[in-house]
Amino acid sequence: MSTTVQLREIASARSGDKGNDSNIGVWARSQGRYEFLVEHLTEEVVAQHFGALCKGGVTRYELPNLKAVNFILHDSLDGGGAASLRTDAQGKTLSLGLLQLTLDVPEELLA
Repeated sequence: MSTTVQLREIASARSGDKGNDSNIGVWARSQGRYEFLVEHLTEEVVAQHFGALCKGGVTRYELPNLKAVNFILHDSLDGGGAASLRTDAQGKTLSLGLLQLTLDVPEELLA
């Protein structure tokens, strides 16, 4: 059986920037949760979640020793830093946005 929950129920995240790209690191609190993230938190899911904000696509890197995945959101900061008029031109709040993504998670991973 599964339950629909926000990503924050099974993982933590932190985000930042490099020029016009932002990155979001997501780490799981157990091996089972990490394996779930690898299978279900894909580049396509993240790209769809952020929609038009991410103009250049998403690349995912797996970090199994850390039970983490890192996403690069290309061309997502409207020029980045001082070049952008966006409220968050450095991508600091993108991790909070990703943690609001809802997923159907097996109940045993929520215990």
